[in-house]
Amino acid sequence: MKSFVSLLLALAVGAGPVADAVAASSLHHTKTTAKSAKATKKAGKKAKPAAPARPTIDYDGEAVNFSDWQAVRDFEDDIVARNGFERAQIEDVIKRARFIDSAVQLVKPAPPGKPKNWQAYSDRFIEPIRINAGVRFWNENADLLARAEATYGVPAEIIVGILGVETIYGRDTGRFRVVDVLATLAFAYPEAPNRVDRMAFFRGELEHTLLLARKENIDPFSLLGSFAGAVGMPQFMPGNILKYGVDFDGDGIVDLRGSAADAIGSVANFLVQHGWDRNNTGPAVFPADVAPSLAWQGLLGGLDARYQPAELDGAGVATRTALPDGRLYGLVDLQNGADPTEYWVANANFFAITKYNRSYFYAMSVVELGRAVRLARGI
Repeated sequence: MKSFVSLLLALAVGAGPVADAVAASSLHHTKTTAKSAKATKKAGKKAKPAAPARPTIDYDGEAVNFSDWQAVRDFEDDIVARNGFERAQIEDVIKRARFIDSAVQLVKPAPPGKPKNWQAYSDRFIEPIRINAGVRFWNENADLLARAEATYGVPAEIIVGILGVETIYGRDTGRFRVVDVLATLAFAYPEAPNRVDRMAFFRGELEHTLLLARKENIDPFSLLGSFAGAVGMPQFMPGNILKYGVDFDGDGIVDLRGSAADAIGSVANFLVQHGWDRNNTGPAVFPADVAPSLAWQGLLGGLDARYQPAELDGAGVATRTALPDGRLYGLVDLQNGADPTEYWVANANFFAITKYNRSYFYAMSVVELGRAVRLARGI
């Protein structure tokens, strides 16, 4: 598995890793008393500093009795039977959920007709605020980033790039109650060709939210996130927290809202689980030129590396440096509006980033921001 760059952009081109996550406003996690007690009981553990006070949520919401809707009652029946929830507990959560019209409006696709522009897109993310914040984050977490790189084989600059693009290192993590936006999108997704699939996705994430709250012994309404339900510094959807979240600081809790360590380890783990190859230590992308014959056009599209270097060469794709042998690649186009399109040859590690957000623009922004931060640190 968005940011902001997560679901709004992901919906335009596909699903994010956060399978369809989106990064939005800001949040830092305050752990519950029970969780803090659990953590401090561990021998030798130092108590974590208190997280900043939780910010005000971004909306008022509309009181709607979701439980009156047949689809909601069916959902309640299903998750109670499958997960052993107490029916009264689930009914109470659903009864307290509010309808968020702004979430409905924000997931609607952008009006057609505006051409894609890589330079305009990248200017939003490869800029001084994120670069300077990235330098501070890297300096403050250098040991954690080095440990993640050693453990998972994901370079520090890629992890830094993702966290910078997603939330500016935890500055803008979202201020919507996750239960509210997921209930809204699960049962009132706007009209769209993929509406049924999207509603099924968000119903699954609502269920995962309830499972996560039970697992971590927290109030599900304490989870704040983006307008699509993505949570914490790396903007994981609740299902991905359960599936890929890592307790990288060893306190017994996966906390992507208040622990930079857990965010770092979880991002690295997500990438590895989606195809990151630690043995491929070179660049993830190589600038390329394409022949006038246009035979290469059939190689465009897709989110995986499928072609041998000889196949690219035979179709008229020439990289400016030699590609390492024994690996597969894909052809990536970065459209620039009225200006010429950029072409790149990408390896499997680049495409692992696209599983975080299904967009070439997103993955290239991660690569470029991480590189810019590394250069700004002078290493």
